[in-house]
Amino acid sequence: MITVWGEGRGFRVVWLLEEMGLPYRLRRVDLLAGVEDDAEFLAINPAGFIPALVDGDVTMVESIAIMEYLMARHGPTPLAPDPQDSAFPAYQQFLHLGEAGLAASIYFVNGARNIAPEVERHNWSAGQALDVFETRLGLVTRQLARSPYLAGDQFTAADISVTYALELAQRSVGFALGEVEQGYVARTSGRDAYKRAMETCRDTKAWAARVASGR
Repeated sequence: MITVWGEGRGFRVVWLLEEMGLPYRLRRVDLLAGVEDDAEFLAINPAGFIPALVDGDVTMVESIAIMEYLMARHGPTPLAPDPQDSAFPAYQQFLHLGEAGLAASIYFVNGARNIAPEVERHNWSAGQALDVFETRLGLVTRQLARSPYLAGDQFTAADISVTYALELAQRSVGFALGEVEQGYVARTSGRDAYKRAMETCRDTKAWAARVASGR
């Protein structure tokens, strides 16, 4: 049985598993409470961050790497175009841009805006991170002007990666998406697998509900 440790970026992994129809279980990890006393989790990932994955004798961390592993080990799947497919370069680019350019950047903006001392909430580095997010978002916008999904006409794992990042920006720092991105997120989050993932990821679902209600 595949075990996913932690939500957060683990939502990407759960969504992928739902899309692929693979059996799994989600093991909650409470980072806000601290993981110092969670010996079982620290045995899986001594660095103490989420998500982590255990699949038989395989243990992995980093959400995009986990996604690539699952598709390669448990595929083939149309969520990952063949390397010879014309959609493959765009798929590969946006799969990684969803983390390296978007989610990683907004993570630091969130830390500054919501966690840092008041005097540091608009520091230079937070501004730089937001600039990085916005320039990379421009690439997403340009691509969506050409096609409904980031690798073309078909939904792929790149859309899981980027949708997570866009929703993170909305929920954590109140980032206002444009009409193109809003329509895109409506398409991707309307998928049955996304809805099943939200039912599994109860903390993510509760967070989304709080943000939507303005609390």
